[in-house]
This record gives sequence, C-alpha cells and structure tokens, in this order.
Amino acid sequence: MGSNNPSDETMMPGMGRGVNPRQMKQAMKRMGISQEDMQGVEEVIIRTADKEYVIKGAEVACITMQGQKTYQVVGDAEVRPRHDLKEASSDIPEEDVQLVMSQTGASKEKAAQALKDCDGQPAEAILKIMSG
Repeated sequence: MGSNNPSDETMMPGMGRGVNPRQMKQAMKRMGISQEDMQGVEEVIIRTADKEYVIKGAEVACITMQGQKTYQVVGDAEVRPRHDLKEASSDIPEEDVQLVMSQTGASKEKAAQALKDCDGQPAEAILKIMSG
C-alpha cells in the first residue's frame, strides 16, 4: 500500500523535494513554456462587477504556453466595494468642464453630465450639447 503523504514521489513522479530548478526550466523550454518575472510591479487590481481586489507590491510572473499568456500573482489583496473607486475615477477634470461650458454656453451641471456621457471626451461632449 502507498503512503498517504502528499509529498510521496509516487503521487507526482519527478516532483519530489529534489527537483533541480535548472532541469525544470529545461523541461519547460522543451514543452514550449516560458516564464518571466515582471519587475517593478506596484499594484495589481482585479475588478469584478461589485468589488475590486488591490494587491500592492505583488509578485507577478508571466507564463507563456502555446502563445497564451497567463499571469500568476502572489500577494495579499485588499478587497473593497467597486462603487467607491468608480465614483472617484469618473471625476471629470475641472478644465474640461470649463472648456465645454465656454464652447457651448451650457451650465456646469449640463457640461459635466455631457462629459460623463461621452467618457470624458470634451469634443464629443461639445457636439452632444450643440446637436441636442
């Protein structure tokens, strides 16, 4: 009978404690797999519909296999509601609001709303107000 020990080499041949990193790298190369550690990563943000996971100082490895890239992220995530970030990031620069107001004569509120509707693009917001 085999051992119930998860590190038993019979469960995963060649993956015991004595795996040589150089041999592993050569085996990956033969299979067409490459791995590159990304340097200087400040943070990784994963956004879902209602949350975001912010991993500061994450360790990130990019693994390429058969032309597909996979990113492995290691670190502790801070989880926060998504709506907080969405509102903060959707702030329109004051100078863009002023530009739209000066070109269209629209109120500040109308100019800001047009910019939000046009993903912050002043030219599109001006056209929207002028044609509306």
